[in-house]
Amino acid sequence: MVKPNSLHSWLGLGTFLSLILACGLQSGLSLQSFPAAPDFRVTDLEGQVHTLAHYQGKVLLVNFWATWCPPCRAEIPDFIEVYAAQKNRGLEIIGLSVDNLSPSDLKQFVRKAKINYPIALATEDIIRSFQPGEYIPTTIFIDKQGRIRHKHVGQLEKETLLTIFNQLSAEK
Repeated sequence: MVKPNSLHSWLGLGTFLSLILACGLQSGLSLQSFPAAPDFRVTDLEGQVHTLAHYQGKVLLVNFWATWCPPCRAEIPDFIEVYAAQKNRGLEIIGLSVDNLSPSDLKQFVRKAKINYPIALATEDIIRSFQPGEYIPTTIFIDKQGRIRHKHVGQLEKETLLTIFNQLSAEK
């Protein structure tokens, strides 16, 4: 899944696309042109059901990751820190693991890593709906109105996460 030779080119492309997105918003690109996020229903490791409607009015990051993926593991501490600091401002994160682990084994990893946001095993339906691609980690940003606003392939740096979140949280 993580392809080391190709990952750097995808990271560069992701940065380039982020700049295009930011420039497009500043130049008056209509918010209506962003696609609606797919409706989903997933049960996290604690038994809580999550749907797109559950996150209406909040900025949602849908993070596709795996326990065996080094960049995925590297971004977890930043996600934990930013989620704790920004949850009250409307940030939500749901981690969708593409591991072939049992729920109990994944839950053990989540507890050891002290992940403070919901984690669920990604289903084929949710992967088909979101189409994260063949590289992980992939993080999809969904705005308060339920539109996909950004897709970041590769490790998401804390500064980038905060920049995109602040932009989306400032919108009505």
